[in-house]
Amino acid sequence: MSGFKDILAQYNWDETLQSIHQKTEQDVRQALANPKRDLEDFKALISPSAQPYLEQMAQESHKKTRKRFGSTMQMYAPMYLSNECHNICTYCGFSFTNKIPRKTLTDEEILRESTFIRNKGYEHILLVTGEANQTVGVDFISNAIQLLRPYFANISMEVQPLNQIEYERLKQAGLYATLVYQETYHKATYQKHHPKGKKSNFDFRLDTPDRIGRAKLHKIGIGVLLGLEDWRTDSFFTALHLKYLQKTYWKTKFSISFPRLRPFSGGLEPKVAMTDAELVQLICAYRLMDEDVELSISTRESPRFRNHIVHLGITSMSAESKTNPGGYTVEPQSLEQFEISDDRSTEEIYKMLKKNKIQPVWKDWEKAW
Repeated sequence: MSGFKDILAQYNWDETLQSIHQKTEQDVRQALANPKRDLEDFKALISPSAQPYLEQMAQESHKKTRKRFGSTMQMYAPMYLSNECHNICTYCGFSFTNKIPRKTLTDEEILRESTFIRNKGYEHILLVTGEANQTVGVDFISNAIQLLRPYFANISMEVQPLNQIEYERLKQAGLYATLVYQETYHKATYQKHHPKGKKSNFDFRLDTPDRIGRAKLHKIGIGVLLGLEDWRTDSFFTALHLKYLQKTYWKTKFSISFPRLRPFSGGLEPKVAMTDAELVQLICAYRLMDEDVELSISTRESPRFRNHIVHLGITSMSAESKTNPGGYTVEPQSLEQFEISDDRSTEEIYKMLKKNKIQPVWKDWEKAW
């Protein structure tokens, strides 16, 4: 069955990188003047030539976001169910080769974590596990979803790629959305950082959003790990992927996330550093290209950055996140998947948003919409 990998095969990484860097200020001005922007406009808006136009991009991104989403911010909390993982990933604290205590939550511990999160006001929860099919496979995830359905209006997950029939089963159990990050669209770099485990199969991971789309889940989240490769080129291929998915699965909602490579114990330094200004540029470029896509930012980013970015295109954010299984109530001191930068409480984030005249929304948008 054909999918996005057939489209990706038509592109050359180095030629795409070069075409982005060849964009001129005239290309940027033309992109800003266009009422609707295509992928060539997106290239211009993420190019180095667009940097002098960042203020103009930010202002328009703000206007488009408020027009489409209002002065609101969707709030969600991640719940890490397990750090068991059979993959080797050079950048992840859960990697199979890391000699760390492994933990998978019991039903009782899942409910204890859910009570803490729900009492903070969250109705949208993101379930996260390592990739270990025998320990945290579909049976485990299905059971967790059913345990949590009475507590949360929307349940999303970020777990190992599954087959279509498995996504269909989890949808029946109550799953609303699935996030799956390609990490990088550069195949050689991908294989370098994923040398062992099921995740080492680049094409299987690339096909995952297609399987989710065919399973007719309500929402699909995609993105790359910013720092593994050239962020501009990876972001172009993310935008290309988004356009393909929107055309193919037009009844589905989509979101983009912006995880920058963060340290873990003995962790990997980014191959390509990305400045705060460049991340703002990227977020604004997505919003200028697409008024409807949801844009999400996590607690990987600093308080100062998150305080400012809430005005410039972001529509979804987490708060008070713990990135280890049981981190809220069970084992707050165990190893995290990556370091949190914004460790403010939910209440502090709520006050920050209200100060900025933004209304926190504690559940995902109504399914009927």
